[in-house]
Amino acid sequence: MDTLIKTDTNIINTYARFQKVFVSGNACVLKDEDNNSYIDFLAGIAVCSLGHSHPKITRAISDQAAKLLHVSNLFYTQPQAELASLLVEKSFADKVFFANSGAEANEAAIKLARRYFNKKGRKNKFKIITMEQSFHGRTMATLSATGQDKIKQGFEPVLDGFLHLPFNDINSVKKCIEQNFDKDSNTTEICAIMLEPVQGEGGVIPAEYNYLKDIRKICNDNDILLIFDEIQTGMGRCGKLFAHEIYDIEPDIMTLAKALGNGLPVGAMLASKKVKSGFDFGSHGSTFGGGPLVASAGIEVIKIISNPDFLKDVREKGEYFKQNLVLLKDKYDFIKDVRGKGLLLGIEFDTKDNNGKDADNIVKQCMEQGFIINAIQGKILRFAPPLIITKQEIDKLIDCLNNIFAGKNP
Repeated sequence: MDTLIKTDTNIINTYARFQKVFVSGNACVLKDEDNNSYIDFLAGIAVCSLGHSHPKITRAISDQAAKLLHVSNLFYTQPQAELASLLVEKSFADKVFFANSGAEANEAAIKLARRYFNKKGRKNKFKIITMEQSFHGRTMATLSATGQDKIKQGFEPVLDGFLHLPFNDINSVKKCIEQNFDKDSNTTEICAIMLEPVQGEGGVIPAEYNYLKDIRKICNDNDILLIFDEIQTGMGRCGKLFAHEIYDIEPDIMTLAKALGNGLPVGAMLASKKVKSGFDFGSHGSTFGGGPLVASAGIEVIKIISNPDFLKDVREKGEYFKQNLVLLKDKYDFIKDVRGKGLLLGIEFDTKDNNGKDADNIVKQCMEQGFIINAIQGKILRFAPPLIITKQEIDKLIDCLNNIFAGKNP
C-alpha cells in the first residue's frame, strides 16, 4: 500500500493504473507484493518479448553495467556498433539512428523524410500521409501524425502537414496524392506515407496484403518515401523478424523500439542508403540514444529472436492461439471478430449485442484470475504475450476467457 500512496502522491496522474504492485517476474509470470502470480499476456505492451528476467539478457546487462554505462555519442562504443551492425545485417536498411523510445524513433523518421527532400531543393514536398486509428507516439510531431483525435485533445494546434486517411483504402491514397499535386514543381507535395503493418492501439488491425503492395508501388511511382512504424509489430511479434516481411515488400524507413530492449528504453530508426543522406552532422541527435547498456541488451534480443527456429515457433503458437480464439468466437455471438498476426492478436466485441461483456471489465476479471491482458477502445481485447509463451499457458487463458464469457466463476 505504501507504494500505491507514494506513487499517487508524487507522480502526475497520466495513467489509469491497476491497484497492483509487481515486484518480480520470471519467463511469462509476474508476482505482486502479496506473492500472487499472474501469467503475462501483455509483456509490458509488447515489450518483454523474451519474458521477464531472461538469463542471457540479465547477464548482458549486468556485465555491461560493471564496465561502462555512458560516454555520450561524441564517442564510439562497441555495443552500439555491434547492435547497429546486426540491425543492418538482418534488415533492408543501410544505416541506423538510435533513440530512447518509439516516439523518438518516429520523430526521427518524420524529420528524415522531410529533410531528405528539403536537401534536394524540394521544400514544398513535406506532407505525410498517415492512417486513421494509427498511433505513432505522444511528442508533438508524433501525436500530430497519430490518427486518433483523443490523443490530440488539449494540445491543439497540432503540427501541420499530416493527412489522415482510412486504413486499407487504397483509393483514398490515390485521391490524396492527386489532390496534393503541385503544378509548379510538377510533383506531389506528399513526401512520405507512414503506417503500421498491423495497427496495434487502433484495434489490432492488419494491413491487407494487396493494400501494402499497392502502397509500395504508389510510393515508387510518385517519389514518395514509405515509412513502416514497426515499434509494436517488429522484433518477431508477428512471426517474422519484421512484420513487413510477411508482405514481401521493403520500406525506405522503419522504426523499432519496445521489444528491441526487452524492457530497457531504446528506439531505432533504420533507413535505406538513398534516404539516409537526409541526415548529416548536427541535423539530429540523442544524448542517451544507443548507449552501452541498452545496446548490450538489444544485441542479445536480436540474436535470439532472429533465429529461424524461434520465429517458426512464434508462428505456430500464434496460429494455435488464434484458432482457439476463433473457437470462442464460434461459441459466443457477442464476439464480432478475431484478428491479428503472430502473437499480436485481438478479440472485438459486438457493442450492439455483447450481453454486458465490456472489454475493460473482462480485463479486470482476468486479472482476478491471474492473467494480464489489455483492453483498447472499450470493445477490443489485445493479446501480446512474451514470444516464449507456451501452449499450456495459452490453454489456461482460453479456459479463463471461456468461463468469463459463459458467466461462470472460474
